[in-house]
Amino acid sequence: MAFESFRDWVDQLDRAGELRRITQPVATELEITELADREMKQPGGGKALLIEKPTINGVVSPFPVAINTLGSHKRMAMSMGAESVDAVAKELGALMKAKPPTSLRETMRLLSLALDLRHARPKTVRSGPCKDVIHRYDAPSTRTGPWPAAPDWQKGTSPTPPTLADLPILKCWPLDGGRFITLPCVVTRDPDTGDRNLGMYRVQVYDNRTTGMHWQLQKVAARHGRRYYEKGERMPVAIFLGGDPMFPFAATAPMPDGLDEFLLAGYLRKKSIELVKCETNDLEVPANADFVIEGYIDPKEPLRDEGPFGDHTGYYTLPEPYPVFHVTAITHRKDAVYPATIVGIPPMEDFYIGGASVKLFLPIFQMNFPEIVDIALPAEGVFHNLVFVSIKKTYPMQAYKIMHGLWGMGQMMFSKYIVVVDAEVDVHNTSEVLFHLTANTDPQRDSVFTKGPSDVLDHATSEIAIGSKLGIDATKKLPGEGFKRAWPPLIQMDAAVKAKVEQIFGTVR
Repeated sequence: MAFESFRDWVDQLDRAGELRRITQPVATELEITELADREMKQPGGGKALLIEKPTINGVVSPFPVAINTLGSHKRMAMSMGAESVDAVAKELGALMKAKPPTSLRETMRLLSLALDLRHARPKTVRSGPCKDVIHRYDAPSTRTGPWPAAPDWQKGTSPTPPTLADLPILKCWPLDGGRFITLPCVVTRDPDTGDRNLGMYRVQVYDNRTTGMHWQLQKVAARHGRRYYEKGERMPVAIFLGGDPMFPFAATAPMPDGLDEFLLAGYLRKKSIELVKCETNDLEVPANADFVIEGYIDPKEPLRDEGPFGDHTGYYTLPEPYPVFHVTAITHRKDAVYPATIVGIPPMEDFYIGGASVKLFLPIFQMNFPEIVDIALPAEGVFHNLVFVSIKKTYPMQAYKIMHGLWGMGQMMFSKYIVVVDAEVDVHNTSEVLFHLTANTDPQRDSVFTKGPSDVLDHATSEIAIGSKLGIDATKKLPGEGFKRAWPPLIQMDAAVKAKVEQIFGTVR
């Protein structure tokens, strides 16, 4: 199901009983975060929230804030127009299995073809709702204060256009370095190949016309940026917010480098994405986006400290130098809704987004590692710190093959701990995994340490972006793995006895 605006998506959540409307004023400074954090930690992720009167320095913004809109399994499925994310993953897997791949390269080619089958390829249009109101900045800004509650610029009549200071951008946590755009879809382009990338990197607002651009060392946009720095050329960048909820999902999905995230978004929404060229650079953004922030990064300009920032690790990320993004234009819909999220101690909205990505890309993992049954990223692992994977084990040391294989696949390289269990273990049940982990392992024999890239946000590593990893084989041990004893059976009641007792006494509560 395609949504033509973020307001369209919010209205659908309202009709489904998945939305709470907050009618009283709530401050973008800390208060929205506290409200959203309480909701996200409700069983099942709570409800989506629409803050109808967010305030900026005490002044009500004309743009409502929607938050936690993807923060449950149900809402993730709704955003894809499906009964469940599993159903979408099954369909994508079936498309790719039409012709079994013979290599990782072939797998990536088939993924591209599969995404291109159904209304996936984006198309360019002349204009769209994201250009209802257009403000270009041809001269340095001189305004620093907030705008009144109902400014003339909303009608496009003010001679002094709004800036970043006028958007309901959150300050999330007390020690944050300032306001951050928490759900930005960042568009960049490879200067050599022209390949587009859609990513999500936090954007700290320095003032009303400049921000930080926190793209991590290993991200595709950072690679694009390095080429512009090597060439000494100004780098065009576009940030958009809102539109279809599949846009932020695609921006965070672990797509292979070189595959356009708009293909994935178009496939999932079952409708081609209409793209429109920016006003001040040649990048393209969705025509139905709610906000577009255009600008550039100047390689001749020194880096600037970004942060601190309360992050998905549950800790503050300390300041580090990153490129400065300069705003050249802001465009938006007349009825724009500002989308936001927060990150911090789990569970948060990102747990459901990350879980959906794992389910969707599980068929891709299985095409390279057919023994994999399921993969889970527990909330406590804050995305990639902890990975549980179940396999159909048929030969010695197979668990170690899976560990090293996963560490070599995209963002799985950041996984600190990988625990491999047998096929019958439910990896989504952390208690069950821990039972088999402690029961089936000899710590020295069944563990392996290795080194590799780490998340730059990981505060525990001795060096930034470099760390160690631990793999644990919690599967039943085979004689070929040096295990010389008989492996005992797991305690299980006889099926006939269970059926008889259930017939007499009913299901145990």
